[in-house]
This record gives sequence, structure tokens and C-alpha cells, in this order.
Amino acid sequence: MEKHDIHIKEIRELAGKFKPDEIEQCIAQQISEGTNICYIGGHTEHVVNELSKAEFVRDLMDKGMSMNDAVRELARRIRLVQSGFKKEQ
Repeated sequence: MEKHDIHIKEIRELAGKFKPDEIEQCIAQQISEGTNICYIGGHTEHVVNELSKAEFVRDLMDKGMSMNDAVRELARRIRLVQSGFKKEQ
């Protein structure tokens, strides 16, 4: 299994388990305390990154999008951002 697959799995699990406001609380807790109730393990940068992605996916799901479509939209937006950085270099 590739590293990318693991991140998608984590994002799907978090988005399925927590609401956006709960994830936001976990992000704040991780930043202030170094741990949180949503996610166990990893460096703060990784944890906040994964939680932020899960919050985005869950927000789209709450607006009526399927989890698969929400994950695809997340991936599309990440690619857009990455392509913007490549053009500037």
C-alpha cells in the first residue's frame, strides 16, 4: 500500500466519524496541547493536515455530496494548488 492510500483512508475514517465543528476543535486542541481526541499519533503538522482535509470532506458531505465525490473534489483542489506552485518555480 502506498503512503498516499494511507492518507486517504485516514481522511475517510475521520470524515465519517466526526462533524466539521468537532474536527475544528481537534485541530485547535492539537495545536495548543499537542494531542487531540479525534486523532492519535503523528507530528502536529501531519495531524493538522489530515484533520483539515477530513474537515473539508465532511463539510462537502454535509452539503449533500457523497464521500467518494468529496474525496475526489479534495484531490482536485490539491492538484490545482500543486500545479500553481509548479508554474511559479
